[in-house]
Order: sequence, then structure tokens, then C-alpha cells
Amino acid sequence: MADPTTVAPSSPAVEPKTAPTSDPTVPGAVRWADDRVGLSKLSGVVLRKVFPDHWSFMLGEIALFSFIVLLLTGVFLTIWFVPSMAEIEYDGSYQLLKGLPVSEAFASTLHISFDVRGGLLVRQIHHWAALLFVAAATVHMLRVFFTGAFRKPREVNWLIGVGLLSLSLIAGFAGYSLPDDLLSGTGLRFVNGLIRSIPIIGTWAEFFVFGGEFPGDILIPRLYMVHILLVPGILLGLISAHMALMVYHKHGQFPGPGRTENNVVGYPMFPVYISHMGGFFFIVFGFLVLMGGLFQINPVWVYGPYDPAKVTAGSQPDWYMGWVEGAIRIIPPMEWHLWGTTWTWSVFLPGVGLMGVLFTALGAWPFIEAWLTGDKREHHLLDRPRNQPTRTALGVAGMASYAMFWLAGGNDIIATRFALDLNAITVVMRVAVFVAPVIAFIVTKRICLSLQRADRERALHGSEDGVIVRSPAGGYSEAHVPLPHDEQFLLTQHLQHKVLEVSAETDAAGVRRKGGVSKLRARLSRWYLGHDIAKPTAGELTAASHHGTHGPSINGDGVDGHELDGPRHGSEAGVGAGSGADKAGLHH
Repeated sequence: MADPTTVAPSSPAVEPKTAPTSDPTVPGAVRWADDRVGLSKLSGVVLRKVFPDHWSFMLGEIALFSFIVLLLTGVFLTIWFVPSMAEIEYDGSYQLLKGLPVSEAFASTLHISFDVRGGLLVRQIHHWAALLFVAAATVHMLRVFFTGAFRKPREVNWLIGVGLLSLSLIAGFAGYSLPDDLLSGTGLRFVNGLIRSIPIIGTWAEFFVFGGEFPGDILIPRLYMVHILLVPGILLGLISAHMALMVYHKHGQFPGPGRTENNVVGYPMFPVYISHMGGFFFIVFGFLVLMGGLFQINPVWVYGPYDPAKVTAGSQPDWYMGWVEGAIRIIPPMEWHLWGTTWTWSVFLPGVGLMGVLFTALGAWPFIEAWLTGDKREHHLLDRPRNQPTRTALGVAGMASYAMFWLAGGNDIIATRFALDLNAITVVMRVAVFVAPVIAFIVTKRICLSLQRADRERALHGSEDGVIVRSPAGGYSEAHVPLPHDEQFLLTQHLQHKVLEVSAETDAAGVRRKGGVSKLRARLSRWYLGHDIAKPTAGELTAASHHGTHGPSINGDGVDGHELDGPRHGSEAGVGAGSGADKAGLHH
């Protein structure tokens, strides 16, 4: 029989308790903040986060620190810059322009350069930092591409990086155009042509952007808002998201001893990386100050104020936009007249279309590669570029194409500097933009495959010991020393995908399959993966290690089966094969 139910007078669960208090030894301000926002828990996770160490990871830090310098110098410049296209008479310190009609934007730029203490230095630091920011971001993305750091689970972070790169171009162009000088106005005229070339809506888009016919009177204020508010705000948000995802996914690391897909080998954020990043920030900042103080850039007083009737001779955009101008310079004329409208393909396709193709291809590449390889696994170990020959070759081919367009953007400078015919340069560049990428692809892929063969040979037979031996038969050879296990692991740890095969159209029951491998996908997969050199298997490595323990044999076939090419000595040279020197062997 069950015991009767009783009611307890009290319970620990309902007894009142005193609220927990912080450690009294912690300083007051820190304790106050920790009680309200949980700093101790947050900092405990972030400050002990481990990051791998490699020189190439500093490229992203250079971009980040350049952006910080841009914000600091931009605040300084904002105080004195006047974003207005209203015309005034210049009455500043620069005597050569005194009394000329200029815009308020141009006059304030001259005021910053000549009348504000340190203004010219800050202007030039700002400009150099912008160029360094775009350059570092570009090289950082190339490192991510060639090492495969865009693969699952980092596809979203790659897309954020593509967005950051595209927005950096917009921010750079907007800032470049703000002084309203003749050179930047020439660039705006170029962009005006790009916008007008858009089929059907080009004229309306031009009137919307410029507030009427070019150049209008509202563009500088609009670019100013884009440059100091819109784009920097979006950049700050994307950079924050980019770094948060980097911490969440773990930083990718290069393969090596003790490094797996499930760990990170490196140093904690505090105190190691914080001290490294702090010191590196001041190195980048100091480098930009030196650049701004020693190397003149964008001397707007030399160009003068913008006049739509004038064009600066030999004008060139900043380097990151030169490839678009080059594409427009060399494309043959193509123009249609349909339904009372003009379709200028020779401006739209190389300008708007080429940029669209570039950023679309960059954004889609992680998904294209996953589709070609069928790889759905997470990757935290980075690739050596040689182990992905087709991807590496495609990247180098893209760089070669960019370089050819970039050179074409300076065809007039090349012609005048080297006394060459401008038309001949244009024709050569039209061919080079197609031929150079193909040559770069073939050469790069062959180099990668050769390096794969060298790695396979090195993993199986070890490294040369540096001692050349001459055999009694006159052959020269060199013994091989087995590799350390760490180096052998590095040469053989990479993942090699199998070429996808065409799936059967129906299953065993005759039902049509869904989501199989099509013939097109299988052919592209064979093109992408089919030429890789197979890495040594475990059995081959074991057999090679046993073969290496037998010791060298002095014979005409060399040591350990590796004969060196070279002149033969012995009976062919009139020296007896049994001479004392040959019997003992010659060591060099």
C-alpha cells in the first residue's frame, strides 16, 4: 500500500536566493560592463580563438588596415571639402589659377592641398590607401581562389568578398571624381558613355544619374553621399559579416603535420595575434605615410578645373579601372540602329558587359567547381595550387586576359613612349587578349602537372643526398635519402577527386532517375580532373621504403635505380673499366 501524500513545509526550489555578484577583485569599470553585457564570456571565446600562421594571410589584414586608414583620413578631408558644383572665382594660394572660374569642389580641394596644414599629405595618404586597399583585396581574393578557400562551408564568405571588391571599385571611382578636375571629369565622361550605351534605357539612366545632360550640376553632391555614407556603410557591414563568418567557420590552414580538417594549429588571438596585428597596422600606416609624403599623386592643380570641351592628353584612370578602358579602346566598332534607337555594342559589351561577366563568374565559381567535382564535403585545409592544375591554369589565364586589357588601356602611352604605331598596337592587342590567356592556361597547367610528377617522385624515392657517384662502368648516379614522414605527408595528403561518370537514365525498376550525372557534366568533369597525376598509394610508399633499405649498389645502372645523364667514361674514352679510380668510385 502506498504511503500517504504529505506536503513539505518548504523546498530549495522556491527558497529565495541572493543574486550572484561579480568577483570583487575585478576593477570597477570592467565589473560594471561585465555585469551588463557579459564581456568575460564573450572575450573568453574571442581572445582564445586560435588562428593559423602564414604570410599570405596578411594580405587580408593589409586590406583591412588600409580601410581603417581611409576612414581616418576621410574624416579629416570631410571637414574642409565642399561637395558643390556651383561656379566661383578662385581666390586661393595657387597663383596660376587665381581669378579663374572653378567649382566649389575644385576650390576646396586646392584649399586642402595648399592652405590646410597637413592637408596635402592627408589627401595623398588617402589616395594611396585607396589604391592599396583595392590591390590588397584583389591579391587576397587571388590567394583564396588558388588555395580553394572558397569551398564549402565558405561560399557565402566568398560572395561577400566579391561584393567587397565590387564596392571598393565604386568607392574608389566616386572619390576619384570628387575634386572635379579635368582628369576626373574625363573619367566621368567615360562613365557617361557607358551608361548611355545601355540598350533602351541608356538615355533615361544618364538623365537620372547626372540630373540632366552631362555634366549637370548635382553629380558631385550625389557622388559625395555615395563616397562618404552609402558605400562605406555597406563596406563596414560586409567586413563585419566577413570576419564573423571567418571566426565561425575557423580560418583555413595550409596542410602540415598535426593539421586536419577538424582542428586549427596556430596561435591564440590574445596575446599573440593582437600584438602582431597592432604592430602590422602601424607598419601599413607608416608605409602609407611615406608614400603620401614622398610620392606625388593626383596633382589636380596641374590638370585644372573640369571643362566638358577639353580632354587631358594621355589621361589614364586608376589602375583597377584600366582594363575596362582597354577593352573599349581595342574593340572594333559595332553599332545597330533599331526602331529609332542606337545600340552601341562596342561600348556596352566591353564596358558594362565585361564587368558583369567578371563578377558573375567570380560569384558562381564555388558552385561551378562543386558541380564539376561532385564534392559536397567541408574543407578547412587549403590546396596547394599545383594539386589543382585546371583551377590554377584558369586563374592564371584570367590574370593574363586582365593584363592584356590593362595594357591596351595605355596603347596611346605605349605608342608615344616607344615610337610605335597606335593602330598596330591596337591590332596586336585585339589578338593578344585571346591568345595570351590560352598560352597562359596551357603553360600553367603543364607546370602544375610537372610539379605533381616531381612531388610523386620525391615522395616515392626521397631527395638526392648531394653525392655524385661514378660507377666502374662509367655511369654517374646519386643516392636518394628517404623523406621525413612530415614532408612525405605534406606531399601526399591532398584529396584527389574521381572523374564523374555518366549515370544510368533509369534505375533497376525502369524508373527514370533524377539528379544524375549528365553527359555534359561528365565531359566537363573529365576535362577538369582527368589529367591529374595520381599521388602514391600507401602500398607504393611502403614498397618504395623497403626498396630504399637495400642500400646503394655501384653499377652501371646507377644507385637506387636513378642514373644521371652525363658523359660516359671507360672503354669509350680509352680508360680501362677496371682502373683503380673506377673500382673505388669518384665522389664529387
